[in-house]
Amino acid sequence: MFGAWGNPDHDASIQVIHRALDAGINFIDTADVYARGESEEIVGKALKGRRESVVLATKVHGAMDDNDPNMRGNTRRWVIAEVEHSLRRLQTDWIDLYQIHRWDPWVDHEETLGALTDLQRAGKIRHFGSSTYPPSAIVEAQWVAERRSLGRFVTEQPPYSILARGIEAEVLPVCERYGMGVIPWSPLAGGWLSGKMRKGRENESHRAQRMPARYDLALPGNQQKLDAVEELAQLAESAGLSLIDLALAFVLRHPAISSAIIGPRTLEQLEGQLGAPDVVLAAEVLDRIDEIVAPGINLNSADAGWQPPWLTDASALRR
Repeated sequence: MFGAWGNPDHDASIQVIHRALDAGINFIDTADVYARGESEEIVGKALKGRRESVVLATKVHGAMDDNDPNMRGNTRRWVIAEVEHSLRRLQTDWIDLYQIHRWDPWVDHEETLGALTDLQRAGKIRHFGSSTYPPSAIVEAQWVAERRSLGRFVTEQPPYSILARGIEAEVLPVCERYGMGVIPWSPLAGGWLSGKMRKGRENESHRAQRMPARYDLALPGNQQKLDAVEELAQLAESAGLSLIDLALAFVLRHPAISSAIIGPRTLEQLEGQLGAPDVVLAAEVLDRIDEIVAPGINLNSADAGWQPPWLTDASALRR
């Protein structure tokens, strides 16, 4: 959320990062594609003199040039090249957790894991993980790593919130089975659970223009989300909690979750989220959440973060 995709003020963004570190947060996650490298540059400036105390994560996969097809994806060529760019932008000699931002069905796991293993042996990255992988790809990558004697993904970063519980069905059990850490993104459902979007005063997220499928209120799934938010806000109020604390505490409570990735753009937003780890949700509150949004369900399929290409690519459907 730092740079053109969120807060364009570098100094203000650095203040947010410093406040998070002072509050005890020691894990920072970014990606090369966030504002095309600008987010990494801001993080790099913010960590000057504090790098040793931070577990630093970034990602590779997204397109870094609209006109060059080689500057994206999970190929060995791009992973090896792009890690150098990320290291430069982050002003560091190593990345603690280097993640493949999305599964690429057109690149073999062996090619990607081989490149990551070589980077790990070279000391450029300490560990590597996946992000928003379907459960079948998570399992296949683990098998490839074992059979080819390669390093394996040790974490998965999926979307997870009260409104997007799809990973509870298979992703979380699979990660537990393979001992993978889980660091979900969007625990506030991209702003839906921030308390700003309520019936009668819908305030669409600043990300709505980039991701209309997740915010357009003309879509039935997003209307369902709005209905659920209203009920969840009432539940939070009756429990003496903010909607934000309810949402974050719910995500953190699942036994498979290692940590939740928050995305504040401002100091005010950060301060409103720092207390969530201390919140304990009563059983009756959790039961009521399950009534509002059933376990293992995404109210809007777009919130899954990916779509099977063989269901969206006409050539794959009609060969």
